[in-house]
Amino acid sequence: MTDTTSPAAPSGPAATGTAASATSADDATRASGAHGSDLRRVTVLGTGVLGAQIAFQAAYSGSTVTAYDVSDEALEAGRARFTGLAATYLTPQGLRGATEEATQEALGRLSYSSDLAEAVADADLVIEAVPEHLGLKRDLYSRLAPLLPERTVLATNSSTLLPSALADATGRPDRFLALHFANLIWINNTAEVMGTTETSPEVYERVVEFARGMGMVPIELKKEQPGYVLNSLLVPLLNAASALLVKGVAEPETVDTTWRIGTGAPFGPFQIMDVIGLRTVHAVSVAGGPEGEAFAEIIQRDYLDHGKTGRESGAGFYTYAE
Repeated sequence: MTDTTSPAAPSGPAATGTAASATSADDATRASGAHGSDLRRVTVLGTGVLGAQIAFQAAYSGSTVTAYDVSDEALEAGRARFTGLAATYLTPQGLRGATEEATQEALGRLSYSSDLAEAVADADLVIEAVPEHLGLKRDLYSRLAPLLPERTVLATNSSTLLPSALADATGRPDRFLALHFANLIWINNTAEVMGTTETSPEVYERVVEFARGMGMVPIELKKEQPGYVLNSLLVPLLNAASALLVKGVAEPETVDTTWRIGTGAPFGPFQIMDVIGLRTVHAVSVAGGPEGEAFAEIIQRDYLDHGKTGRESGAGFYTYAE
């Protein structure tokens, strides 16, 4: 469920703690833009919260990146996210060792297109980061299939769908797999790599090296698992928290305070949902049975209808400082 650009601390009684970085690749390598992968020309499909982060981090690490979205308006919103990310990398909550020169160079390695054929024409790697809807993704892959160069590797950043549910639509199941990033990619720098039984082992290893070159810690899954490793652990926590709210047991601040104090974790589950983005949480909850649907209704009524989409908008379960 990991699918803003600002890690500013939330205000309110439960707003304590900051995100701790995952065990990471060497910080100097991450900040220098060193990249040893042969997958150098990258196209990211979707410039939403996480798509923008993937594209910017790939550009920061030295890749030539094309950011694709469905309209010029969506791309303009993406440009604003990239500008915000460049600024965020230089803050205390940003990427350690980042420099103004490097962030500006990253912006210079980004290009933009709302023409799908143009966007993928010379790509070594295409990373799909569109909304979590099976039909939408399969339709996109069907349109991509005749447009991609023979050499191109295709990866989905889907957080909930198995790559085997999408592989036949790609026209290249041997060059297709999942590459799943966590939100706040420059801090939570894991990249879960999950193939299917049809994925070429050589392609799998190339994508692992690409992730490492991006400054990520590759998490290599040996078989398909719904939710990968991260969400297999995280989703039950978020579901339990949402159930406490739906049942009227406790408010988000109480749940988060309990979790942080009781476990020493920097974020509580509702703070995590704000980072993920409430639109994504809503989309996943709608398909979560009666309790999930009830939670989705609360999110829609009390938050989304008021423009509160989480950290990206400055407000969600919490209000965030500028």
